[in-house]
Amino acid sequence: MKFLFLNLLLLPLMVFSQNKLSVDVTGVKSDKGSVLVAVYDSSDSFLDSDKMFSGGSSKAQLGSTWVIIDDLPDGEYALAIFHDENGDDELDTNWIGIPKEPICFSIGKMKTFGPPKYHECAFKVEGDKEIRVSL
Repeated sequence: MKFLFLNLLLLPLMVFSQNKLSVDVTGVKSDKGSVLVAVYDSSDSFLDSDKMFSGGSSKAQLGSTWVIIDDLPDGEYALAIFHDENGDDELDTNWIGIPKEPICFSIGKMKTFGPPKYHECAFKVEGDKEIRVSL
């Protein structure tokens, strides 16, 4: 009976477990600015900064920069990562929208005519997770 009571008491905590996503961003070419990670949870929100599910940033480190995203529930996510070299918290693009700052995605790669789709970048989080991406 005591075991059943403890399980019922802890069930809500297990259902809403929060995870830590550690993103190792390699290929960082300078220590200027920050590396920003945007977390998206659907194809409808993907690459819309106003609909970002979560995010994080770290001061850029030459070579490799770790960005930690805390309190991420279990689910499917896709990441967009960029090196904000000038520190303005925006991805700088040229007049036709091509990024002027290094950018990458979880799993998916930039295409000739634009970014990958959500489903090409999506991965599952079901506990603490580490992933590595290359700018």
